[in-house]
Amino acid sequence: MKNRATPIPNSRNRRPKTKNRTTRTRVASKSAYPAIIVFDVDGVLVDTRQSFHRTAIETVRFFTKKPVTVREFHSWKNRPGFNDDWILCTTWVQELGFNVAFKQIKRKFQQLYWGKNGNGFVLGERWLLSPAALRRLGRRSELAIFTGRYYREMDYTLDRNKVRKLFSEIMTVERAKRPKPAPDGLLKILAGRDPSTALYLGDTVDDALAAKAAKVPFIGVLPRDGEERRQRGATLKRLGALTILGRVNELEAWLQKRFRP
Repeated sequence: MKNRATPIPNSRNRRPKTKNRTTRTRVASKSAYPAIIVFDVDGVLVDTRQSFHRTAIETVRFFTKKPVTVREFHSWKNRPGFNDDWILCTTWVQELGFNVAFKQIKRKFQQLYWGKNGNGFVLGERWLLSPAALRRLGRRSELAIFTGRYYREMDYTLDRNKVRKLFSEIMTVERAKRPKPAPDGLLKILAGRDPSTALYLGDTVDDALAAKAAKVPFIGVLPRDGEERRQRGATLKRLGALTILGRVNELEAWLQKRFRP
């Protein structure tokens, strides 16, 4: 994940299923729309400000007793290599002068995120793109996911929101040889196809770097009124983002305008 956490006890221990890849032939014969649209999850398909972001901040506060802020959290997200919140929190705590081991950070993070019987900060997670919108996009392009989450976490979210069947490929962190910002996951999804026919939507520097390395066109997704946009918007543009959307549900209108007959 961009965020790592062990699943709640009743989350199924299996890989998210993928659909039959025959969709690719169908899409390839369509118009100039992207043959495949790949989505990051946290911050793009899922609002994690009250789940993973809150968990990270509260984890750091727990170990340091310092009033760390959302602005500080996003300053870490602006740096390459901090797509994983366990690593981010560990480095943050240690830079504040506290010698806390990675395993301790991970354990506390999990406790806060999942809570008891799934009543933790995970309940603050919100799915952002409706199944109807996904189905409309899927009529023109293949849809896939490239996330820093582990498949167990992804499994939980897909089942909770009943959207699993709308994606042909679900690339979780353990399925890629290297995590973001390496492009391995994107390249595995493309499976030899022309990267210029794809489109990747993400919200972090690591997402933009992965897209750039894979030569896949990139769109940033950052809330217009959010700290993340104030801190990362210009960076994502500098790394080659075609545009910065305020919300993922603006994608359809952007595509219609860009690929107007």
